[in-house]
Amino acid sequence: MPTSSLAFSFAVRIARASMVAALALSSAASAQQLFQPTRPAPAAPRPPAAPSMRAAACHNGASFERFLADLKQQAIAQGVSQRAISEASPYLTYDQGIVNRDRGQRVFGQIFTEFAGRMAAPYRMQQGQAHIKTYAAAFARAEKEYGVPPAVIAAFWGLESDFGANMGNLPVLPSLVSLAYDCRRSERFQNETIAALKIVDRGDLAPDEMLGSWAGELGQTQFLPTHYFTYAVDYDGDGRRNLLRSAPDVIGSTANYIANGLHWRRGEPWLEEVRAPANFPWDQADLTIQLPRSKLSQLGVTYPDGRPLPNDDLPASLLLPMGRMGPAFLAYANFAAYTEWNNSLIYSTTAGYLATRIAGAASMRRPAGAVAQLPFNEIKELQQLLVRAGFDVGKVDGVLGQQSRTAVKAMQVKYGLPADSWPTAELMARMRGGPRAQAQPVAMPVR
Repeated sequence: MPTSSLAFSFAVRIARASMVAALALSSAASAQQLFQPTRPAPAAPRPPAAPSMRAAACHNGASFERFLADLKQQAIAQGVSQRAISEASPYLTYDQGIVNRDRGQRVFGQIFTEFAGRMAAPYRMQQGQAHIKTYAAAFARAEKEYGVPPAVIAAFWGLESDFGANMGNLPVLPSLVSLAYDCRRSERFQNETIAALKIVDRGDLAPDEMLGSWAGELGQTQFLPTHYFTYAVDYDGDGRRNLLRSAPDVIGSTANYIANGLHWRRGEPWLEEVRAPANFPWDQADLTIQLPRSKLSQLGVTYPDGRPLPNDDLPASLLLPMGRMGPAFLAYANFAAYTEWNNSLIYSTTAGYLATRIAGAASMRRPAGAVAQLPFNEIKELQQLLVRAGFDVGKVDGVLGQQSRTAVKAMQVKYGLPADSWPTAELMARMRGGPRAQAQPVAMPVR
């Protein structure tokens, strides 16, 4: 799901992705042919559920009916026809269960090699390659028009829905309007609801066809309605932009979003596995730091098989998703498209890695030994300690995001530990107590 404008929980993505993997693995032996998604049963309108009073607080106490009437007027002001609103109205009902689900998201620990091992498994690489052959004309057209390699499109397609096998089966309109009435992300989901009405008005999908995830995503690459309306293209020439049923539309639309929404650079790489020496200056390993490949080569970075890096000025960041003891990658400017699609480092690195595998790269080297990962509760405690030390880690949620990684690196530098941004038990011990743990944070350069 593209999330450049909506910071959806990593837990939602991991849970769905893990379910996709489980379903695909369970049927892999019998699914030698390419999956052709069957048309789901039309969605039936849901009976309205009573909204909670908490949900109405940000709307000056307005009832859901009053809120919905105002939202429909906003849609009309933005050009949505009365016909489309009438068609969608039976589905614009409040579902407290969706709001409860949104508020009850839970985060659980994932380690990159385990997640990538499942989600970038050989069967998915092979399916991606097979789909590229089957839809060669659409992929070739997309690469010519948008500059996005087929492997990049296929990797997102496979991760998001296993090429259409698991798009979700919940009516999307009730989810969108329920989250719009709830106060947590009301304005964002009001925009998403109006975008969904525009999709109906344009004739791409009927309201009963709008089946997807509980969070309102649609189609085989799980677009939010704003992205669907803006970037979906009709690649099969039937006059509709159907990202649920048309593989050519999925391919062209995904390429359009990556190129124009995520600013893909034509002809440039995105991710490559490398090997870094034990004496690498680990404080230079960070997505915020870019060095020419010639400089990285001087610092001892090579390809996994020992081949030298090109002696050129193409900038890249040394990415260590599990610290210096885990896999290492060069992340190029195009890797920003992955972190914009989903800001989870584990997901974005896995998506980039899967694309390299589909394009023909070898599987990544496994760490020489187990890489210890702090459990969820300790990462959350570490974030609290970092906040007390003066750092802005964003939300204290037990998720090791970029802000937390930057703060971890700063404290590692202060304590003389290898500054690879990977939290360890030793760092936790230093920060929990004792005079050495009371050091003030140092300013980290932004390069």
